[in-house]
Amino acid sequence: MIKDLKNFLFKGNVLDLAVAVIIGGAFGAVITSLVEDVITPIIGMIVGQPDFSSIKIGSIAIGNFINAVVSFLIVGTVLFFIVKAAERAMAVGKTDEVVEEEPAGPTQEELLIEIRDLLAKK
Repeated sequence: MIKDLKNFLFKGNVLDLAVAVIIGGAFGAVITSLVEDVITPIIGMIVGQPDFSSIKIGSIAIGNFINAVVSFLIVGTVLFFIVKAAERAMAVGKTDEVVEEEPAGPTQEELLIEIRDLLAKK
């Protein structure tokens, strides 16, 4: 059982997943800081205080929900632009590979003619 546990824990996929989760958490912190400390204050300067927490419908406080939705949209947008920029940066270093096409083989008709001619010789 210990051997099975060791094999499971030290498989490449498990280690890759662990690294991805840790890096993802750190990257999430960077994106959250970018949104909260840079993007949201800029939006606040343009449209006023972007805080909806005081909005209520009757006794239902939906302001925090609206804040969460707006935050999600901003984080998603920022993340989209960061991923697109990274894709473009990686594409700059790559050159388009020229794929050589193999010459086309004989058509079905050409093969049938060849078979016919071979049979006719016999």
